[in-house]
Formats: sequence, C-alpha cells, structure tokens
Amino acid sequence: MANRHDILADRLNAEPAIFKGCSSSELGAIVGVAALVWLPVSLILAGLAGALTMGFGIAGIGIVATVLAMASLFQRLKRNRPDGYYQQRIVLWLDGRGLKRSPFVRRSGAWDIGRTNHGTLPLRDR
Repeated sequence: MANRHDILADRLNAEPAIFKGCSSSELGAIVGVAALVWLPVSLILAGLAGALTMGFGIAGIGIVATVLAMASLFQRLKRNRPDGYYQQRIVLWLDGRGLKRSPFVRRSGAWDIGRTNHGTLPLRDR
C-alpha cells in the first residue's frame, strides 16, 4: 500500500470531468443550447432546399461539432483555474452589464463599519 494516494478521490466537492474536462451538467447545457440553435436553422435551410428531413441530419452534425468545439474552448478556459472559475466570470460579466445581479461583493475603495462618533465622548475625555 505504498501508493495509497492513488486510490483516494481527487475531487470530492466537484462534478467529475466526463469529456474534455467538462462535467455532465456542462455537457448537457452545451447540447441543449446547440440543439436550440441548430434545429431551427438546419430545418429552415433544408426546407428551402426542398429536403426537410435532411435538416435533422444537418442539425445532428452541427450539434456534435458544436459540442466538440465548445468542450475544447471550456477546456482551455478551465486550464489551471479553480473549480467554478468561468461560472464566476460569466456572473461578473453579466453583473457589469446590469443583466443579472452578482452575489459577490464588487466594491472598491475604503470600507467603513457604519458607526459614527456622535453622542459618545472621545476616549481621552472619559
């Protein structure tokens, strides 16, 4: 049992990577967005060409290509970064544009505890 660390779990608090560093929930989101984009576009293009059923094949190829491309992009974004890094970056980006409020503190400058000195004597006068 010299290599006990080999059998211990590495990521207990995070979803395991399934494909190219993406978890199953990330892959599900990529597939869902890709399907929402590719199905209507490919069906319209195939319908204009007169072969409506061919649109499903085009959509399938487009979805697979999108999953491969986005998984590779996420793999590069996540490299040497902590878990949840890019989710936080997206939330901060949306907050910066006023689209979604961020749960993170985004204040710069001097902080104050909110107390005033009114009604109390300074320490030297006590």
